[in-house]
Amino acid sequence: MPGARLRDLGIPIGTHPTGPYNAITDVPDILVGHETLIFNEPGIARTGVTMIVPRAGHIWTDHAFAGFFSFNGCGEMTGLPWVEESGVLHTPIGITNTNSVGVVRDAIVAYPLDMSDKWHVPPSIASSWQGSLPVVAETWDGWLNDIGAFHVTKQHVYQALEKAQTGPVAEGNVGGGTGMICHEFKGGIGTSSRLVTCFDQQYTVGVLVQANYGARRLLRVDGVPVGLEIDYTKVADPWTAPPKGGSIIVILATDAPLIPTQCNRLARRATVGLARVGGVGHNGSGDIFLAFATGNHLPLQQNKPFDLQMLPHDQLDPFFEAAAEATEEAILNALTAAESMVGWQGHSAQALPLDELQRIMKRYQPQR
Repeated sequence: MPGARLRDLGIPIGTHPTGPYNAITDVPDILVGHETLIFNEPGIARTGVTMIVPRAGHIWTDHAFAGFFSFNGCGEMTGLPWVEESGVLHTPIGITNTNSVGVVRDAIVAYPLDMSDKWHVPPSIASSWQGSLPVVAETWDGWLNDIGAFHVTKQHVYQALEKAQTGPVAEGNVGGGTGMICHEFKGGIGTSSRLVTCFDQQYTVGVLVQANYGARRLLRVDGVPVGLEIDYTKVADPWTAPPKGGSIIVILATDAPLIPTQCNRLARRATVGLARVGGVGHNGSGDIFLAFATGNHLPLQQNKPFDLQMLPHDQLDPFFEAAAEATEEAILNALTAAESMVGWQGHSAQALPLDELQRIMKRYQPQR
């Protein structure tokens, strides 16, 4: 069975409703672009870059409150010292492979200088330090990708930014997730969203993950121990010695008026969704989560006090639930959308067998 989204398989997650695309792009003015590199000459590439662009590209001049949480820190997400210090996000977010963090970071810095007309970034801002501390995260794809060949270039980052758009988001073997493995099945990019009502106002919480972590035996889908129940005689060429380590990057976005402290709290709740699928934060895993909120506007050249809003802390529980549900479903969408892949040195990663998944879910939950 080819890749599909979890809900297309008749498996909904959680109780909160999704947005129309069930994607991070349900949050207004959030764009996502992928550049996917799959080729065998001159080297073996199974990699890429994914860009998340807040405020439809105006993030350079209209910052957003942000916060983060490192569940296990064997990984990299650049720019976090300034996010922690200032509480703001001021550039697009890049996600790629471990060895390409530097080139993606440099490309995000250079992009407004080269393409200032597209994003309406004044040259004085584009050339200042404000654009020089971007957030770029990574997971390791060296099982399927010749990671030492450094395939990702500045131009690939530019292409991902140029492709960034709203609407449905491609998942699985795309962008930064091209060569990733999750719970010992083919993984990659996944996304989901939830709608939350607070004070008669509807808000959206959207999540995008790059899933590259986990043990097969720990995989759970809506509480069902799928990793233990799969008939592995029906999984082509299961490996006997999967690569060790792995990581997951989770990016959460909302249009609610949250302040940095609340963004930190929202980011922590990604851990709940990760745990529901079977992630425990293994020693070699880089499980790093970033949340940003666009409900307040923070113009860079402000010459008077900001007029800010903030939701009461005691109104945040539905947002926490939404973050957990959307993270859980985004990871599962990465798994169900991904397809089997052969890459570097003949290494392979097999897709989660969706017919087996449906059989197991129906046995445990016959009402599905």
